[in-house]
Amino acid sequence: MKKQILYTTLAISVLTACKKEDLEPLPSNQVEYSVAFDNPVRILGQINGLYATIKNAGLYGGRYQIFNDIRGGDFRNDRTNVVTGFDVWNYTPGNSSSNSVQAVWSRAYFAINLANVFLAGMDTKGTSVVGEALANNYKAEARFVRAICYHALLTLYARPYWDGNGAKPGVPLRLTANTIGGNYDLARSSVAEVYNQILDDLNFAEQNLPATYGAAANTLNTTRAHKNTAIAFKVRVLLGMQRYGDVITEANKLVPETAPFVAASGVPHALQPQVATLYTNYTTTESILSMPFADNEAPGTQNQLGYYYGASAMNGGNGEYSLLSTGIISNTGWLETDARRGLIVRVGNNNTPYLNKYPKRSPFTDFAPVLRYAEVLLSLAEAITRSENAVDERAIALLNAVRHRSDPNVTFEAADFEDATALANAIFTERRIEFLGEGLAGFDYTRLGLPLPAKGNVSAVQPSQQEYIWPISSTELLLNTLCEDN
Repeated sequence: MKKQILYTTLAISVLTACKKEDLEPLPSNQVEYSVAFDNPVRILGQINGLYATIKNAGLYGGRYQIFNDIRGGDFRNDRTNVVTGFDVWNYTPGNSSSNSVQAVWSRAYFAINLANVFLAGMDTKGTSVVGEALANNYKAEARFVRAICYHALLTLYARPYWDGNGAKPGVPLRLTANTIGGNYDLARSSVAEVYNQILDDLNFAEQNLPATYGAAANTLNTTRAHKNTAIAFKVRVLLGMQRYGDVITEANKLVPETAPFVAASGVPHALQPQVATLYTNYTTTESILSMPFADNEAPGTQNQLGYYYGASAMNGGNGEYSLLSTGIISNTGWLETDARRGLIVRVGNNNTPYLNKYPKRSPFTDFAPVLRYAEVLLSLAEAITRSENAVDERAIALLNAVRHRSDPNVTFEAADFEDATALANAIFTERRIEFLGEGLAGFDYTRLGLPLPAKGNVSAVQPSQQEYIWPISSTELLLNTLCEDN
């Protein structure tokens, strides 16, 4: 683990008048921890810094999504480059894999510790500076960040919840601010204990986040957590735990009983009429959470989504991953009339298919998607189907809402499904189509106990195999003697 010693990083430079030792100046973008909570500007700067930390390309800024995508069976690795995930694609990352296993672990825990430092500082001083209401808003954002970081860790480094009902080892549950070097020994909490903390953080976030940042604040409503963001992420977490009744309870807060499906409170989340709009306008009401980028704040080299999935002839990308011919694009039920087929471009003499959801050219500043309203709709449809073990009309209506948006010629009916399993499989297929290249594939396979798919010369990985989850980072094992490997 990286040490977070003495200083809290701010998103803006605010240290302009503080007297310091001439021989030990602080970097201009850092503030000494003892004064980091002295005024509202510095406190807000730390909130912005938390979001900046998780949008690092090593986490939710791109690579976390990519690693989950390529653990599925829909992409072909074309470069055999370990730096860009070849070992993840073929299910062989090791403890010392610096670009995957170590990178995600260290970035997630760095963000977790920043959240813990912030929460401690608010309790000590910050609340008295900004007032209790705003302090709770900020604490809710910090706890939301902590929750989604722990969820990222569980999805890659721990056995799924279904394996032992959460009794298997999770990850070290660090909830105390670490501002000085010291003893990092901490055993792994159980999967259930970490999930319980995630849900506790998200419940606090829902209660204390604003309903919206304003009707015209599309960017903030997409890039900063609000009540519906916390609810939508709870839907994902509970789906991973197979707590389908609770998925329905949470999703019903955002989804009306019948169409049109538009969130009735807070940000009015809804499907956009045209799916292609989502990949040119990143701040529509369908996008619940995305990581923003701009030309002066682009992801690092070899990290950007457009670089991975785009070919040179498309957007100047490197063509790291094309679409596997035996993957979801071969599905005969996904018709050529579907607008999502238009997000696939065939390049070169071999007509190699590449995903074109990230069309911006270098420096590839497409927003990195984290949560969309379409996911909430399909998660609710799946939860209804699995909890009732029936072919439910509302579940079909939710499935149709997502399919119709892209292909109005297709309408699913109850007679199309022999039983609940057939409907659940159709929803799973729809998720593969809808979220292709958006980072849900690995999560969807493991939460259901499905094998990680075979692809090319790579064999499938069964749920009982060690390769089903990642090993623990060797840096953690070195510094934390109580942490055991997978």
